[in-house]
Amino acid sequence: MSDWNEQVIEEFRANGGHVGGNFAGAPLLLLHSTGAKSGQQRVSPMMYQAVDDGWAVFASYAGLDVNPAWYHNLRAHPEAAIEVAAGDGDGVETIDVTARELAPEEREPVWETQKQRYPGFAEYERKTSRVIPVLVLTRR
Repeated sequence: MSDWNEQVIEEFRANGGHVGGNFAGAPLLLLHSTGAKSGQQRVSPMMYQAVDDGWAVFASYAGLDVNPAWYHNLRAHPEAAIEVAAGDGDGVETIDVTARELAPEEREPVWETQKQRYPGFAEYERKTSRVIPVLVLTRR
């Protein structure tokens, strides 16, 4: 997984926040989080959904029955940063953010929209018994 992530990160940075393959045309960001146990910086590529107050991200982990490491990192250290395609389409912007997990009533409309736009997320939901967390990253 690490090699795959590194390739996505490299392509993202080389192409102004855009990549091909499985993520072609999808909104993608790079999350910079602090390791919950290690305290080391981690970078994770992931899809997002623009929401009123920031960027919603989904701890789907491809439908595995555990949450991804970045989720635990954000729970332990909610102050993070993202790299995202600049609004003017010119390169990548780095933004300091704070993460907050959405409560069930906030989560549902965002999660339903993500499943409608990207049916793979509905498949992830079918594969697991856990409720997939949705977090919103807001500008600090």
